[in-house]
Amino acid sequence: MYYSGIDLGGTNIAAGILDENLKIIKKGSVPTVNTRHYSEIIRDMAMLTDRLLKEAGITYSEVHSIGIGSPGVCDRENGILLYTNNIEFNEVPMRAEMQKYIPLPVYIDNDANCAALGESIAGAAKDVPDSITVTLGTGIGGGIILNNKIYTGFINGMAGEIGHIILRHNGELCTCGRRGCWEAYASATALIRQTRRAAEKHPESIINSLVGGDLSRIDAKTAFDAMRQGDEVGKKVVKKYILYLSEGISDLINIFQPSRVVIGGGISKEGDTILVPLRQIARKSTYYGEGDVPHTEIVKAELGNDAGIVGAAMLGKCQ
Repeated sequence: MYYSGIDLGGTNIAAGILDENLKIIKKGSVPTVNTRHYSEIIRDMAMLTDRLLKEAGITYSEVHSIGIGSPGVCDRENGILLYTNNIEFNEVPMRAEMQKYIPLPVYIDNDANCAALGESIAGAAKDVPDSITVTLGTGIGGGIILNNKIYTGFINGMAGEIGHIILRHNGELCTCGRRGCWEAYASATALIRQTRRAAEKHPESIINSLVGGDLSRIDAKTAFDAMRQGDEVGKKVVKKYILYLSEGISDLINIFQPSRVVIGGGISKEGDTILVPLRQIARKSTYYGEGDVPHTEIVKAELGNDAGIVGAAMLGKCQ
């Protein structure tokens, strides 16, 4: 039996076909062109899936289900995407539209939840029942896995918006409209903003030379690159960023005490540069009590950009 997963993004639609060993045997992508009507985008999702199945020589009768991971809020029971601000979708009947083209069961869930499920089933948390996956990107995505299932909350299914824990009262303005959210301090976007501010304040910094004086070229890697060259300003930016990151991680551990916290997104590529100090700070900031008690592990994600595809493909099997 095979499984099909779709990761709907604001820029690209990525899809993959998984075998029974949870290995992606075929994958591809097409542009989302998110200004179009939802029916056109969903048609492209279906056509991409159909093409991948044909290229792999797989018939629909051999496929268990199709899963879709989408940004936003999902009505899982009825297969409706209620709202997303990345793509202007409201009350979109994803399941019904997909089944106009493909005669298979269709499941939907939030994309961060799908990434967490992917890491839980086939990635960095595959051997533990409880984990939280934190994705550091434009914002902070999060998925909570309890007893091997996505935790969605009680009625509206919106649990897991971990990026909007308040870190600083009346702090930085977040895209959600509130101030002081963790996302406004520890996302890749926040790190870029912090690096730019430091470069403006310290024109002598290596940060400026790395981007040729063009601060618009600063990305989430720039401060780390400057730090590796011995730049004191870069070191301070990185140290402060890791402190911000650790505060949110510590809160998650204190609330859920998961077996493992998985760190994903582009910043996670820094590996031990982030993970080692993050583990040290989090251990001091969490309530484990006295004695030799088990501690939550903090690890790097393993599936990369495929996590969303794998998790989406498994929605039909895990619900």
